Amino acid sequence: MATTTWTLHAGDDPANTLTLRTGVAGRAARMGHRLTLTMASWQITVDSDGERPVSAAVIVDVDSLAVRSGEGGLTPLSGPEKAMVRTNALKTLNAKKFPTVEFRPETITHDADGGDGGVYALRGPLTVHGVSRPIEVAVTVSDNGDHWELSTHSEVSQAAHHIKPYSMAMGAMKVADSVGVEFSARLPKS
Repeated sequence: MATTTWTLHAGDDPANTLTLRTGVAGRAARMGHRLTLTMASWQITVDSDGERPVSAAVIVDVDSLAVRSGEGGLTPLSGPEKAMVRTNALKTLNAKKFPTVEFRPETITHDADGGDGGVYALRGPLTVHGVSRPIEVAVTVSDNGDHWELSTHSEVSQAAHHIKPYSMAMGAMKVADSVGVEFSARLPKS
């Protein structure tokens, strides 16, 4: 069978989202906000043999980070505070030196025969902040008539990628090490 390539971008469909969720740690954690961040620019490229993916690449533009909301804290997260959070996040990630986050699975396995959806396990290096660490991501694919629905949720450790989470008040309040990564998208059928 011939290998085909398809590419999916953040802007292809309003349902295509890449969301990050942070927690708060430290003695003063209840004063901080649990953040919901979105990545507005990313691209996924998949090579498939028939309907089976054989290779993939995910590239996220770090500078596309936006602060959607903050829960908790002593007061609601204001517009200027959202701008400050974005600035601090880009500085923490050293976005000028490391402008992308990349995931390049080395293996892709499927839980069942056929191309009618299911769960795909993608294993390979995730590169954040210039540091690559192995990760396994389970992507659920559902047949929704004229398109495929893709979704996944993973946890990523900042420390594993040599990122020192943003902190204040001498470490009494800081972003938790584990960051939730949620992805969902629609892929039109050919």
